[in-house]
Amino acid sequence: MTQDAAKTAQMNADEMEIAAGRAREQLEGWVPELAGEDEIREALEKAFDYRGDITLTRKDGSKVEGYLYDRRTGATLAESVVRIMPSDRGSRVNIPYTEIAALAFTGRDNAAGKTFDAWVKKYWEKKAAGEKNIQIEPEKLD
Repeated sequence: MTQDAAKTAQMNADEMEIAAGRAREQLEGWVPELAGEDEIREALEKAFDYRGDITLTRKDGSKVEGYLYDRRTGATLAESVVRIMPSDRGSRVNIPYTEIAALAFTGRDNAAGKTFDAWVKKYWEKKAAGEKNIQIEPEKLD
């Protein structure tokens, strides 16, 4: 391999290391409109990425509040299922997309503001204030 080809290969490998991330949205308190199949799928994908509790209202009027930890998407809504750990009981619940009437992002997003950049900013603020042996501990989860 020539030196130019090696540099090009290295550049491409380096570029591949930096993948575009998904923008973090402020979803806490959001109640999406679930008008059609695309809206349902998109809202449930966001709920899967959310690090707080959600509340699902079924078409029969019953509600399940908890953490959406998994979803299985199929070719149709009838073949797609979300899996939730309810906050009021230990058993996990599977809910088909076709049974979902409403979705609300009701819990606090435990990951909001906890980026590496936020950690570095806290570190430099403490260092500028003259603190020694700086240890930034993670926040306690509720």
